[in-house]
Amino acid sequence: MGTVPSALKHCLSYQHLLKEQLWIGEPAAPPPAAELHTSGLPEYVKIVEVGPRDGLQNEKVMVPTDIKIELINRLSKGGLSVIEVTSFVSSKWVPQMADHTEVMRGIERHPGVRYPVLTPNLHGFHAAIAAGATEVSIFGAASESFSKMNINCSIEESIEKFDEVAKSARNMCIPVRGYVSCALGCPYEGNVAPAKVAEVSKRLYSMGCYEISLGDTIGVGTPGSMKRMLEAVMKEIPVSALAVHCHDTYGQALANILTAMQMGVSIVDSAVAGLGGCPYAKGASGNVATEDVIYMLNGLGINTGVNLYKVMEAGNFICTVLNKQTNSKVAQASFSV
Repeated sequence: MGTVPSALKHCLSYQHLLKEQLWIGEPAAPPPAAELHTSGLPEYVKIVEVGPRDGLQNEKVMVPTDIKIELINRLSKGGLSVIEVTSFVSSKWVPQMADHTEVMRGIERHPGVRYPVLTPNLHGFHAAIAAGATEVSIFGAASESFSKMNINCSIEESIEKFDEVAKSARNMCIPVRGYVSCALGCPYEGNVAPAKVAEVSKRLYSMGCYEISLGDTIGVGTPGSMKRMLEAVMKEIPVSALAVHCHDTYGQALANILTAMQMGVSIVDSAVAGLGGCPYAKGASGNVATEDVIYMLNGLGINTGVNLYKVMEAGNFICTVLNKQTNSKVAQASFSV
């Protein structure tokens, strides 16, 4: 279509579009519930913001603690109900998360917002609870090679560690969320069988994880592979307990999310400004941008409760600090006007 003429950007209709779709950040008038039901789409989608943890962990330049806290505080004001704050892993493996305790204790906690943290083992779990965490996440993989590279143990060994965390969490009434990495492909093994994803997901769900996030860690998935993987997992776990976590390496993230929603999934992980990557998945680009997900859902008339403009402002803040361009197409288009 080519470059939009500058004169067009100033016409009334274009400004009205920006106001309605972007700056106010509210969805268009929702279609009748019957229409959404017919299309197979959910009326409400929960956004799990993973930018402060999964987004920043791969940054090579150390992000100051006060900047992380400010980012989380800005996101908390945007209507997000879940913000993954940090990771209680060894600073030897992920130096960017070494200030986890300071971050947890420094953020403003807003009513109705949950602030989970990642905990790889029992030591990390107890450290997180001591720092004030009220919800934790554990992260497994559907690939043996990736499990050994990412958390230095086999899938079976990781399940044993996670079971210890889950039992302690259950005794303390702490909710636990489970991640399954490489659900649509592995940087070391290539294709991953949907049955393997279903097996690992089932074990995490059986040990007490209330929600299972299925991660396309290297962003190689397509709507076809997403459909096949979900069909296998949904035989073992209720769809209401499933989330998708898509990276956008091959530009398929939004299409994959739409496919998942058409199959009944109503929980989506995303990162402000499309931050992210994975230290142990070479070539993986950032997570799908929260701004782009919200824009799509707004256009579908699906409620998220999230203010798009406030999320865009938070993304602009962190990208300015990091001196990098946002990966959000919506933010790129909007802030260039």
